[in-house]
Amino acid sequence: MNQPSHPANIAQLIVNAMRDGQKITEIPAGSVPADAPSAYAVQREILRLRDTTVGGWKVGSKATQGGPINGSLLPDDGLFASGSQLEIIEYPQPILELEIAFRLNREFSPRAEAYSDEDVLASIGSMGTTIEVVSSRFSAWPKIDPLLALADLLNHGALILGDFVPYDPNFPFVEPAVSFTFGDEDIVPGDGANPAGDPRRLLPWLVNHLTQMGEQVTPDLVITTGSYTGMFLTKGPGVAVGEVRGLPPITVELI
Repeated sequence: MNQPSHPANIAQLIVNAMRDGQKITEIPAGSVPADAPSAYAVQREILRLRDTTVGGWKVGSKATQGGPINGSLLPDDGLFASGSQLEIIEYPQPILELEIAFRLNREFSPRAEAYSDEDVLASIGSMGTTIEVVSSRFSAWPKIDPLLALADLLNHGALILGDFVPYDPNFPFVEPAVSFTFGDEDIVPGDGANPAGDPRRLLPWLVNHLTQMGEQVTPDLVITTGSYTGMFLTKGPGVAVGEVRGLPPITVELI
């Protein structure tokens, strides 16, 4: 059984690893959050310790329907424009994912009653391609407690933002044509597909998750929705170039 622990203790450990570009090799007793609310509290404490704000959220599911959904806040100081350079030393063993993200065109205020799927989906204002840099702070990942990974921002390192375009409800979200290369290597394993199926189905969960915790969802937040290309573990510096056909291309250089 997980023992309750103060979120500041776990969060400081994670933030120190982020700052030093190091992996945590030993997980202290009592560091695993007791439950999901405790893990989300650790995420908020990480934000406070980094002295930054929420720039967006990542949300995902491993099942096309009916499976559990979870998410993590994205620190604003970890969002970068397409074409940026990132130093590998800051993201040990970086993994790259090509995703689609959304911005909503209205605010959702905190309330106990859930917003309907129709209300949320009708509020999608724009969409664009993102590249997430995944970099767990724990050397034993992925063989760590899922609640510890949730506390660790779901292994989030950085998010690269492509140009956003107006939302097209007829876009082929389930099976878009994708290309993703790193250096001269094609890093798309077969047909690109999001394990959640249509990623738009994740948006109502996120809106209600936040508003029922007393938080406001605003149009400036970026919501990225899971990889179409699996996880590519980089082995050194290089340039990643991604495209989801119909959306502006995106690049990032690891140096």
